[in-house]
Amino acid sequence: MSPGDEHDYRGKDQGGRPDDPYSTLGGTRQTRTRLPDGDAGLPHARRPVRNSRSLVTITGVVVLLIAAIAFANRGGGSDEDAAAPGAEKPGTTGSAPTAATGTKPVQGKNGTIASGFAHDEQGAQSAAANYAVALGSAEMFMKESRHQILDTVYSPAAANKLRAPQDLAYSAEFLARLGLDSDGNAPQGSTFISRTVPVGTKVLAFDDDTAKVAVWYTGLIGMSGQDSTKPVSTTWKTWTAQLSWLGGDWKVTEASEADGPAPVPGDVAASRSDAISKAVEEYGGFTYAR
Repeated sequence: MSPGDEHDYRGKDQGGRPDDPYSTLGGTRQTRTRLPDGDAGLPHARRPVRNSRSLVTITGVVVLLIAAIAFANRGGGSDEDAAAPGAEKPGTTGSAPTAATGTKPVQGKNGTIASGFAHDEQGAQSAAANYAVALGSAEMFMKESRHQILDTVYSPAAANKLRAPQDLAYSAEFLARLGLDSDGNAPQGSTFISRTVPVGTKVLAFDDDTAKVAVWYTGLIGMSGQDSTKPVSTTWKTWTAQLSWLGGDWKVTEASEADGPAPVPGDVAASRSDAISKAVEEYGGFTYAR
């Protein structure tokens, strides 16, 4: 966001128009006329001279403030323009682990999942973060949408290999333990919640068309409802994905998951189940980018 060009605050020497309305003679827009001595005492005989030096100082301060705001909020420029002089290029070794790269994360979506990631380290990290979100969503508990997610996130070979084992893992018995029916639906009046929220990503290996990326995330999972015996709780895990550049995008070829690292739980009191259900319905997710 950059400020509009409503006003030219440059000084006369810089090519802008002078903004001082009293800039003509001695800081006032009036002709200097010598009055007779007898008229000197009239209250309207002469307007006081306004000091133009203070106006110039104020204008200079305004110019600096607007320039600082414009620089801090500018957008739409190229990635090279956005980088500070002498700063390392995004994705290079030594850049701050939590710093955003500034490169456009994706070009589009495949269904509800982001796609069209950049063919570089940060694109691989963006892909891994968004794929972790998809694989941790409530849609994974329904067969049809689960197959769509697998086909989108994984390479064709990996998706075909995983489809049957995943169907076995999301068995009717497993779903029942979560309070879902055999099709993955929550009982009437309850809301099943499963969300993944990436905290950070890390490139473990990268070589042109392959990448190994770890995604540290926190998650929400459980049933929100008055009769729920599985209330929504948080988890902390690290998901590590091996990715390959296939068909113009990053695809997962294999993955693993481990618990943690997990912080000490805070002292915020747990919310009522209806508040959790309402929050999940009202707050949408994000497209994640490195």
